[in-house]
Amino acid sequence: MTTNANTLRDDLIARTQQILTELEMLKQMPAEELNRRPAPDAWSTLECIEHLSLYGDFYLPEIETRIRQSRHQPEPVFKSGLLGNYFAMSMLPKEKLNKMKTFKDKNPIGSRLDKTAIDRLVQQQEKMLDLLEQSKSVSINRTKTAISISTLIKLKLGDTFRFVIYHNQRHIVQAFRALEHAPAGIAAAVAR
Repeated sequence: MTTNANTLRDDLIARTQQILTELEMLKQMPAEELNRRPAPDAWSTLECIEHLSLYGDFYLPEIETRIRQSRHQPEPVFKSGLLGNYFAMSMLPKEKLNKMKTFKDKNPIGSRLDKTAIDRLVQQQEKMLDLLEQSKSVSINRTKTAISISTLIKLKLGDTFRFVIYHNQRHIVQAFRALEHAPAGIAAAVAR
């Protein structure tokens, strides 16, 4: 994938702002509904949210550090790396979400959660918007970040942003789908 770097940033900013809007919708829901699992082995809405925060705990500081340390000047065009594009595209939400194995340290199943989990993710999304703004001063091609599964593998900053934000979107979709199994009044309130 090759695109204008500012166009990519604008798209990622819009996606993150949409996530913030959807998180505000979830904050209006009763906590008991947000904690209800659609199946015994499926995540509740709040478990989906917590999963995203666990990833944010790794990626936000990693991105911030790499931006701060970067000495590479921004370029007008972003060209995705082969591995980075694969990871990012695999995260985009689809009509039928394919199941993926989650690492144990990122699996929130069984966690005792309340609506503060949403507030935490809101703060992380606001930080993401700040980092996207900061990234305008560095190369999103030549600045590299580690990934959560191995610090030996590095992705272009632009691909890391794409991966994390698409991953966030994927699990926000999952969070809303978990509510579809709630009583009719609740499901109607989150219908789009």
